[in-house]
Amino acid sequence: MGLMIRKPDDAVGSAVPAIIIGLFVAFGGVLYGYDTGTIGGILAMPYFIKEFATETGPDPETGEIAPFITSDQSSEIVSILSAGTFFGALTASPAVIPELDNEILTRYGKNSGDYLGRRMGLMVSIIVFTFGVILQTAATEIPLFVAGRFFAGYGVGMLSALIPMYQSETAPKWIRGAVVGAYQLAITIGLFLAAIVDNATADRDDTGSYRIPVAVQFLWGIILFVGLIFLPETPRYLIKKGQPEKAAKSLSRLRKLDTDNPALRSELKEITANHEYELSLGKATYIDCFKGGLFKRLATGCLLQALQQLTGVNFIFYYGTSYFTSAGFSDSFIITVITSCVNVASTFPGLYLVEKWGRRNLLMFGAIGMFVCQYIVAIVGTVEGTENIPAQKAAIAFICIYIFFFACSWGPCAWVVTGEIFPLKVRAKSLSMTTASNWLLNWAIAYATPYLVNNNPGQPPQGVDLQSKIFFIWGSCCALCFVFVYVLIYETKGLSLEQVDELYAKVSRAWNSSKFVPTVSFQDVQGTDVDTRKMSLTEAEGMAERKRSLASGGDGVREDELSSTEEKI
Repeated sequence: MGLMIRKPDDAVGSAVPAIIIGLFVAFGGVLYGYDTGTIGGILAMPYFIKEFATETGPDPETGEIAPFITSDQSSEIVSILSAGTFFGALTASPAVIPELDNEILTRYGKNSGDYLGRRMGLMVSIIVFTFGVILQTAATEIPLFVAGRFFAGYGVGMLSALIPMYQSETAPKWIRGAVVGAYQLAITIGLFLAAIVDNATADRDDTGSYRIPVAVQFLWGIILFVGLIFLPETPRYLIKKGQPEKAAKSLSRLRKLDTDNPALRSELKEITANHEYELSLGKATYIDCFKGGLFKRLATGCLLQALQQLTGVNFIFYYGTSYFTSAGFSDSFIITVITSCVNVASTFPGLYLVEKWGRRNLLMFGAIGMFVCQYIVAIVGTVEGTENIPAQKAAIAFICIYIFFFACSWGPCAWVVTGEIFPLKVRAKSLSMTTASNWLLNWAIAYATPYLVNNNPGQPPQGVDLQSKIFFIWGSCCALCFVFVYVLIYETKGLSLEQVDELYAKVSRAWNSSKFVPTVSFQDVQGTDVDTRKMSLTEAEGMAERKRSLASGGDGVREDELSSTEEKI
């Protein structure tokens, strides 16, 4: 098999433009990661507490009366971002592919149904995000700061649904996993940059302590927005919109081939045929996402994204600084920087392994590793406490190992899988819902955590004081992750997005998916000229094969037998 990821011999053209474009779009993950990571440090900054706190109480270290951010306020400040992202993710699909009824389509043409697209949708997302950053930078009280985080989250939510979609629809199939996984790498880089900036400004005794970390986000938005001006729309979106010539030009730019190249035309015809086959099965509304085989894929995507959050990784990056401080760890800011470094470095192996091991194997590997590490941290912290320095160091070490397992598996793989398992006609709708499920759990964890770990009786509301015991919860969820992957995650490595549709149509058990070999050409199915709504994909494939044999005289199939078969179906 070899160690390198190699371009297949039958792959025509260059993958370099598509890879570069996919990696640049992944930069949007920096906005997500930075916005997520910066708030943990800001909440622990002395000046921010003094400026925004509305309550006073005994300091847990000195016993002196001091201002503090209550658990209610902390929950609101942190979780409101996730609330915004939840609604932003759900908005991503209507913003990109609004559905029109048949009367409007007849009157104005089928192109009227789409008015933004993937690229323009990303640009609108950045504008919304920037508005939120403006509000946060200007804030001197919690209400305006919270409003800014909601709008920033709204923009991030739209980005998190659109970026994997854009990447999946532009990247070559043999490197698609690594390209989409780069989105998670950008998220980890954002988290790392947030830790560095927070650490640099934490001791400032002015508004710069929190305004500098917040305002840095303007830079990330400007870089992405300017770059998007020069990027192409995805060819699959243009086919959906009914613009084949523009789709050919887009694919030509991505594959570095002339628009009349036979290989490029063949790929474009297969995309078109697959889309027309999907449309022949009926219209695509949100309700249709919950019907038949599409519901299985939707449930897989939503559960995968929800379980990614239940691994507990964002507990470390949202509340790591505060948690390490309250649990008695020294140098909590430095520990957060270290965990962020581990997160970035560990994502690189994931981009390689997602193509070498495949999606299923990598996700199961990560689930087992996270389960073991989480339980070790929980047991060490519960039995030895934080007064034992060697135990403290061991806990930090296993938290870092846990982050390694997450970053090389569930971090990138969740975005890869959800970006490639849905048919074109419902891809935007389904991705908006799977991403929203990620943010819904993200919000729940962000909101509940202060109540789970708060241990200072003088600073109400009083939590349940789980401290290190909370890792028992995350570890148990990781065990559930393993079972989920074995039962529901299909192996999609090396398949085109159109072949993934064939995989789900033909293979009923996920654990058998690695043996699947694609055989269907949607161009042949399209050429059968029969009502595909009345037959399965396998039956349609058989019909296409019989027609080919009849045309070539290969196996003696008579025309009257073929007509009889069509009538029965």
